Amino acid sequence: MEGNLRWMALTAVAPVAWGTNYYVTHAYLPPEHPLYGAVLRALPAGLLLLCLCRRRPHGAWWWRSAVLGLLNVSVFFVLVYAASQLLPTSVAATVMAAAPLTMMLMAWALVSERPGAAHLAGAAIGLGGVCLMVLTGDGGVSVPGVLASAAAMVVSSCGYILAKRWSAGADVLSSTAWQLTAGGLILLPVAAAVEGPPPALPASALLAFGYVALVATALAFAAWFAGLRHLPAGTVGLVGLLNPVTGVLLGTLVAGETLALQQAGGLALVLLGVVLGRPARRPPGPAGHGPRDVSGAAPTGTGARPARRRRRPRRAWGPAGPGSP
Repeated sequence: MEGNLRWMALTAVAPVAWGTNYYVTHAYLPPEHPLYGAVLRALPAGLLLLCLCRRRPHGAWWWRSAVLGLLNVSVFFVLVYAASQLLPTSVAATVMAAAPLTMMLMAWALVSERPGAAHLAGAAIGLGGVCLMVLTGDGGVSVPGVLASAAAMVVSSCGYILAKRWSAGADVLSSTAWQLTAGGLILLPVAAAVEGPPPALPASALLAFGYVALVATALAFAAWFAGLRHLPAGTVGLVGLLNPVTGVLLGTLVAGETLALQQAGGLALVLLGVVLGRPARRPPGPAGHGPRDVSGAAPTGTGARPARRRRRPRRAWGPAGPGSP
């Protein structure tokens, strides 16, 4: 149980960092360059992790890295960048709060992880808490922004479950580096063709891109994929509810917004949903007994000899064939 809590704490680094990414993108990054914005977020982070792990893809990971990089990085980063520019931080985070339910359903279909009652209850309670927190603002809503945020949620949920399904055969740091690098390289020629030369950036935007690439991407994605490898997808999805919580708290602490009583109640519901989604602790077996097979045979390695199967007496064959009297 303590191991699960440690993995949940590590996984929580990702949604907290992503919650700050909405604010940083909206406040400091150029709104007219979503493609270059995604490239400058993905490629430096991928190359940094690639220098740390110093491993190239092998075997099936060449095409897996391209597929996951396209879903989790290229398409996802562009959509998130657009949603961050078109929507208030709270509204963009609200749409993404439906990700736990999406991840549970995709995990059920792709990796046969059937969601339990506690996970579904936690997702419903957490989503209700998020709505209480972020639907109290007066900001306008852009339909293209909502569609971009919803599409980002669906694409990333599919990519995360595929990453979980393909997790064997590569360590977390290497697979994360390959995805980020592949996604950035896929986007680079598209950005050059669509948006022209790279934009000239002021010092504040360069610092913001440095934070987005190092903290909200390299560190966050490594923590997120580590959680996907060691925890059920439903649990990881519920931990992701900390994303909109971070957005609301950041607005309160940085922008001087007031945290209303309704928002405080929503925060409590989100935390309750995360707690409900924790992996259940498996009860230990009876004292002095090892695991027992459903067939009733003694476990291997205990010194006990398996019971010999009794042979039935052979019956004589009569004129009609086997079994005749």
